[in-house]
Amino acid sequence: MQRSDPLACWQLFSTLVPIAGLWLMVSLIGHASSPVGLKAVQFFIVLVLLVLLSSRCFALMHDCGHGSLFHSRWLNRSAGFFLGVLNAIPQHPWSRGHAYHHKHNGNWQRYRGPSALLTLAQYQSLSKINKFIYFISRHPLMLFPGGFFYLIIKPRLALILGLIEYCWSKCRQFVLGLRDDGWKSINIFRSQLLNHQSSYWYTSGELADLLANNLLVLASWFLMSRWLGVGLFWICYSLVMTASAAIFICIFFVQHNFEGSYAHGNNDWSYFTAALEGSSNLDIPLWLNWFFADISFHSIHHLCERIPNYRLKACHAHNKALLHGAKKLRIKDIPDCFAYILWDSDSNKLVTLQEANLQPV
Repeated sequence: MQRSDPLACWQLFSTLVPIAGLWLMVSLIGHASSPVGLKAVQFFIVLVLLVLLSSRCFALMHDCGHGSLFHSRWLNRSAGFFLGVLNAIPQHPWSRGHAYHHKHNGNWQRYRGPSALLTLAQYQSLSKINKFIYFISRHPLMLFPGGFFYLIIKPRLALILGLIEYCWSKCRQFVLGLRDDGWKSINIFRSQLLNHQSSYWYTSGELADLLANNLLVLASWFLMSRWLGVGLFWICYSLVMTASAAIFICIFFVQHNFEGSYAHGNNDWSYFTAALEGSSNLDIPLWLNWFFADISFHSIHHLCERIPNYRLKACHAHNKALLHGAKKLRIKDIPDCFAYILWDSDSNKLVTLQEANLQPV
């Protein structure tokens, strides 16, 4: 699990320079007087590469959040923040939420995954229309609108709604203070201006990251639109961000939602067993593993989150005897994983909607 700053720097360099070059190619292709068919092929190749490299950016940001990419906490924090701007998502709040997932992986009573899964009993109590909505909202095709919302809209919306909530809370506090204590309440109000429990961030550090990320992301959108043109930039950018987010949401989902996945409650939950039996390992081509920064070796990652991505493969091989029973998924197995969207808390397992509909209410 030894970290290497030169190797981490090379990973950033070999990811960020190609991204910059590909956006330059977008500009050249977009402003060239080439045949439409040729342009379409060129754009397709460039955008596919941008999607894969953006996915790699997300994986490296994920490492920074674990403090595993560099030795230095400051370097991890700085690189993570910059990668968060490229991914259009505040890294610090995301990493804190991701740490909660690691802490409670396999404990479905505490953490229901990115899709906020229901228990079997909760699902059976729904009306037919709500069961249909539940099914549709967790369909694999929802990865794409969900991916767009996750990166493009949600971080901006969180800041806007959080600021509205703050202003409303303080205005209400000020008015009630005047009503109850008169002008004496002003001094109390001043001292409590920064004392606010938000629904959209948990710490002042998260708020600072959210603010800074949004400012830089919006500035980058403005500058890129001026350079490429609003239409060209937003068509390309939306496609890239939507697809890369969909890929990583998909990977995250299938690495914990699969047939036989460890799914216990508080009483008999085991962190160690959850890492081995509640995390799958993806059997994918080497070139694809490079773009995903070896996150396919997921069981060893959950056993020790401080292992850098560039050491995961070696650590996995070194602990092959320990990991021999861990779930392995091939690409063709991925679609089947999306059927496991209910937690049966009585039998401690994930079940499909088909299985749920066959059980008596």
